Amino acid sequence: MKKIRIKAYAKINLAIDVLGKRKDGYHDVRMIMQEIDLYDEVVIQETLDSNIKIHTNLEYLPENRENLAYKAAEIFMQAFGIKKGVEIDIQKNIPVSAGLAGGSTDAAAVLKGLNLLWKTKAENQLMALGKKIGADVPFCINGGCALAEGIGDQLKPVTGLDCFILLCKPNIRVSTAEVYQKLQLSDIINRPNIDEMVEHLNQKASIEEIRENMVNVLETVTMKEYPILYNIKKKLLECRGEASLMSGSGPTVFGVFKDYDRGKSAYVNLKKTYNETYLVKTNPKNGF
Repeated sequence: MKKIRIKAYAKINLAIDVLGKRKDGYHDVRMIMQEIDLYDEVVIQETLDSNIKIHTNLEYLPENRENLAYKAAEIFMQAFGIKKGVEIDIQKNIPVSAGLAGGSTDAAAVLKGLNLLWKTKAENQLMALGKKIGADVPFCINGGCALAEGIGDQLKPVTGLDCFILLCKPNIRVSTAEVYQKLQLSDIINRPNIDEMVEHLNQKASIEEIRENMVNVLETVTMKEYPILYNIKKKLLECRGEASLMSGSGPTVFGVFKDYDRGKSAYVNLKKTYNETYLVKTNPKNGF
């Protein structure tokens, strides 16, 4: 039976601004999303029956419709009238519920993988299918770096960072829905200038110029509830990171390092306390 293996890359947010709440309950956002070289491995194999089977290396993850990878396979097969089944094995390396789009990127990998497996030539339709699954899925399909607007699904390509990223996730889990529910827009004082940041990124400006707008307004909620995240951010800067920010709704905090040796030293330092610590590179390629 046919089989395909695909890498599902994580993302970080270089900046997040929330503009307001929509009538459908979602929020309008403007943010910069950056793909990084931390990935789950997704293996998709065709089966003779019409079932969708999900397996992961983490026993607590759902293997039914609650898993976005399952949902992606279901939506794809319905869209193209596929009668065969698939068995999907996911080797999770991206931390779960971490603000790194781990579930969304697995779903994106399934959409891309099934398109290749069954030669449906549906490249132009994958984004629309991804939007049905989750707001981050369209970005994960394209990768690279992008300005994301709307609920995060309206994408414009941006020149990405080319540097090392040190990720640090403490042993806590954060609900994105709850963070947005608790966000008080009227209380936000510091907002990123997204247009300026896009300009600086496209001009390949220095990280010193770019970091002025490395602001995530969701920190006003998550870091207030989990002060440990302030400590991690402070530690990353003390370890001579050029900048530090929380990704998504958290709880992962990352540091930006131009120099590998400096990033490696910081990694060794933080790894002593936080098991889920990773030193990776950005993927500056443009996926559009």
